[in-house]
Amino acid sequence: FHGGPVGLEALAAAIGEEIMNLEDVYEPYLLQIGMINRTPRGRVATEKAYRHLKRTHQESLL
Repeated sequence: FHGGPVGLEALAAAIGEEIMNLEDVYEPYLLQIGMINRTPRGRVATEKAYRHLKRTHQESLL
C-alpha cells in the first residue's frame, strides 16, 4: 500500500482475515497503542508503527 491509506476490505484481502475480525479485534488494539490512525480515506500506519517495524515511511510494508 506504499504507506498510503487503505480500506478494511483491501487490508482484509491482503492478509487473509475477515473484515469483522479486523474491525472488532485488531483495529481497536492498534488504535489504542498508537500503531494506526483511522482517516476518512482509510487506515494509515503511524510513525510509531514504522519505528517498531524498523522501516522508513517511504518503504513498502507489503
